[in-house]
Amino acid sequence: MPIVAQSTETTDWVSRFADEVIAESERRAPGKPVVVASGLSPSGPIHLGNLREVMTPHLVADEIRRRGHRVRHLISWDDYDRYRKVPAGVEGVDETWSEHIGKPLTSVPAPKGSPYPSWAEHFKAAMVESLAELGVEFDGISQTEQYTSGVYREQILHAMRHRGDIDAILDQYRTKKAPAKKQQQKAVDEAELEAAEGSGAAAEDDGSTGSTGYFPYKPYCGNCEKDLTTVASYDDDTTELTYSCTACGFSETVRLSEFNRGKLVWKVDWPMRWAYEGVIFEPSGVDHSSPGSSFQVGGQIVGIFGGEQPIGPMYAFVGISGMAKMSSSRGGVPTPADALKIMEPQLLRWLYARRRPNQSFKVAFDQEIQRLYDEWDRLDAKVTEGSALPGDIAAHSRAVGTAGGALPRTPRPLPYRTLASVADITGGHADQALRILSDLDPDHPLASLDEARPRYDKAEAWISLHVPADQRTIVRTEPDEELLKSLDEQGRRSLRLLVDGL
Repeated sequence: MPIVAQSTETTDWVSRFADEVIAESERRAPGKPVVVASGLSPSGPIHLGNLREVMTPHLVADEIRRRGHRVRHLISWDDYDRYRKVPAGVEGVDETWSEHIGKPLTSVPAPKGSPYPSWAEHFKAAMVESLAELGVEFDGISQTEQYTSGVYREQILHAMRHRGDIDAILDQYRTKKAPAKKQQQKAVDEAELEAAEGSGAAAEDDGSTGSTGYFPYKPYCGNCEKDLTTVASYDDDTTELTYSCTACGFSETVRLSEFNRGKLVWKVDWPMRWAYEGVIFEPSGVDHSSPGSSFQVGGQIVGIFGGEQPIGPMYAFVGISGMAKMSSSRGGVPTPADALKIMEPQLLRWLYARRRPNQSFKVAFDQEIQRLYDEWDRLDAKVTEGSALPGDIAAHSRAVGTAGGALPRTPRPLPYRTLASVADITGGHADQALRILSDLDPDHPLASLDEARPRYDKAEAWISLHVPADQRTIVRTEPDEELLKSLDEQGRRSLRLLVDGL
């Protein structure tokens, strides 16, 4: 088994990006930690497509760390974004939540029964827990805290002073017809289409307000808290800004040099943060990477803030095998927490590590998970015996641990399909499961079911959560007398043979 903390320098995509990012960081900010970034909007369940936004820079940051460089992986929680819509399938949420549309995510109440103080904190917490299980080390930044504490005050005033320059850049793209979207693969249903989209921020307006002029800043209303506001005027010398709210009719004049209840519009906010944080590497989804979109426009606007655009690969769609069945029962797109219920962190990391960011792949929730586990176990064996290819060794090393060490693993990793079958026929009886699994290798029987955990628990969860009830084994407590009476002589003889054999 390779030493986890060593560099995995080879020809894989992670190493190539690490080379490029280290060189670029030394050019831009010599002697400083390398900065890579991700952005996540806790506007609802953060799904497996969004996880690629984190795993891509995580893997690159981890490789840089293995090589002995200092590196920071920033995750910007876009919790000061507006609440856009009520997501489907969220337990404890009904149509009344639509009254909060337009408010910051941190001002929207959490789903009923949640221990968290806000909508944003509720969905952020689930992702933080999953990232810890996956071994992802990061520095979290709440954009609500950044904006409301005045951290970005100078950047906001700078953007307002240079609003004409920003408007001129944006105007190059406003009249261009958006290119037709390429359908990367046939979506199963509306939920899978949602998984193919990004956070939704790419569709946000760019600050155009018509007759009153262009302003790259959007206040949240002082009365109803919503962002359905229009800036009427702004004075560069006094920083006095007047706005009105179309939702409740409220209007006021404030000094932007003291006002902390608003934010830069997305296409300005993102490049401002690149410059402020000194980001060297940040990937973007397909919704941010098309011509005229946030990433391309941001590459020009970032110069206004004295920064440079990060190296930013476009990452492709992450599909779900078994999505139609899942979305019909859950009403949404599966999250990393859903995946980690049925698979070990190593397998999930491997799925993201072995494919280049621009390659799509699927996370399995159906029978395909058994084939994926078989493939993983074969790779594990090849790595142990020293017969794996260099690229496969690199992906395996990135999956089983990080620069900080190996992830916890199952001591006796028995085949997943075997564990699933045993969990199925024993119906939750641990003593029976241990008896059957021990009989598989009488020379080296399991001393405890813990030796097969957590993989056994993941397989058991898969059986109970994703295998239809009519396909599971049901062990009866009483014989089915009606069925026995209906057997012909050949059937009875076959049954006697079975009983005698047992």
